[in-house]
Amino acid sequence: MKVFIQPKRIMVSGKAWQVQYLLKKYMQEYETVQDWIDGRPKQK
Repeated sequence: MKVFIQPKRIMVSGKAWQVQYLLKKYMQEYETVQDWIDGRPKQK
């Protein structure tokens, strides 16, 4: 599994179940993909 965070995008490479698991994990922490790129956690 590889994750590349670049200034304007995130590239995730791996098996389908690995990518789904990673996205579900980060959905709990970040509101949008742009927040993930910028490193801003979800506001509670």
